[in-house]
Amino acid sequence: MDTSFAYILHLADNALILGQRLSEWCGHGPILEQDMAMTNISLDLVGQSRSLFQLAGELEGKGRSEDDLAFMRVEIDYKNCLLAEQPNGDFAKTILRQFFYDAFSFHNYTALLQSSNEQVRAIAEKSLKEVTYHLKWSSEWVIRLVDGTEESLLRMKTALLELWTFTGELYTPVDYEIKAAESGLGVDFDKIKTLWLEEVNKVFDMAGIKVPVGGWMQKGGKKGIHTEHLGFLLADMQYLQRTYPGQKW
Repeated sequence: MDTSFAYILHLADNALILGQRLSEWCGHGPILEQDMAMTNISLDLVGQSRSLFQLAGELEGKGRSEDDLAFMRVEIDYKNCLLAEQPNGDFAKTILRQFFYDAFSFHNYTALLQSSNEQVRAIAEKSLKEVTYHLKWSSEWVIRLVDGTEESLLRMKTALLELWTFTGELYTPVDYEIKAAESGLGVDFDKIKTLWLEEVNKVFDMAGIKVPVGGWMQKGGKKGIHTEHLGFLLADMQYLQRTYPGQKW
């Protein structure tokens, strides 16, 4: 698989899968305002994935559209991080998952403003405006839930235990990311890791909890090795296109 195509596809898959997960909250949020906020963030993520899929299709050069790449691939062909596909759980788990991703995405898109690819720079510039809000929103909710009631604190601590093991994959590059960085298309993951940890520590310090020390990290999603959760998510997401191929609204 071409390095540039694989790299852009990975970015698109991250946004698509997390956007799909977050959309599952539509109509189920704890309060109307946050129900709408999560739905709008999911729309932003899906919008980002569309731009990236369009670029990936151009780089691949096989005539596949954004819909083909989003809906007509099998599980092993998806390159999203494992964090993005984790089930929503309760509101605390969704918030923490979003915060971990937003903190990474903010610094990742900031770095991509310097990409050697003009289209990547344009996508990063537009996406960064959205991600800046996403990070502000999720950061504030992390602080609010940790510093809220005994119940909300317990739920956040439980979410941290469940999700921390998936965070290392965000900033640990695989072969196509290393090659993309070397070519100027991608980013320096050593810098991203440092910035991500600083962001997480800053918010956690404000909230009054500590970042876990050490621990084994899950990996595999970037190479198509996923948890069982992705297959169920894709079954829902792809049903219409696979049943009625080529249909459009």
